[in-house]
Amino acid sequence: MQRLIDILQAGDVQAEPGLNVLVVPNDSDVMDLPLEGVDRIELAFPKFSDGRAYSQAYLLRRRRKFAGDIRATGDVLIDQLVQMQRTGFSSAVLKEGKDLADVQRQFDRFAAFYQGDLVEREPLFARS
Repeated sequence: MQRLIDILQAGDVQAEPGLNVLVVPNDSDVMDLPLEGVDRIELAFPKFSDGRAYSQAYLLRRRRKFAGDIRATGDVLIDQLVQMQRTGFSSAVLKEGKDLADVQRQFDRFAAFYQGDLVEREPLFARS
């Protein structure tokens, strides 16, 4: 699987002046967010086992048609990156201590998925 998501390490993240960033807790209703002029939305994973941000990203891309950067922050592990890409994230900040060299190997493990998603809309049986 081709990696379409940008991966950053926690220590490399710096403030980007002039960028309009909306930080959204994972218990917020993203259907009510004002998105006018927003360049990036940061969705939080407070712990590895809390996946509400996946749903938020999917809703922002599919229903709200948000085309800017959706970034995963917090307890982001390499195991989550493929699913993040499939649900609409375009960047992620890895938890401290995780190695970027392991990222592509995770994407290479999964060549295709049976179900459609935001990256590949058609299910596997319907693709030509």
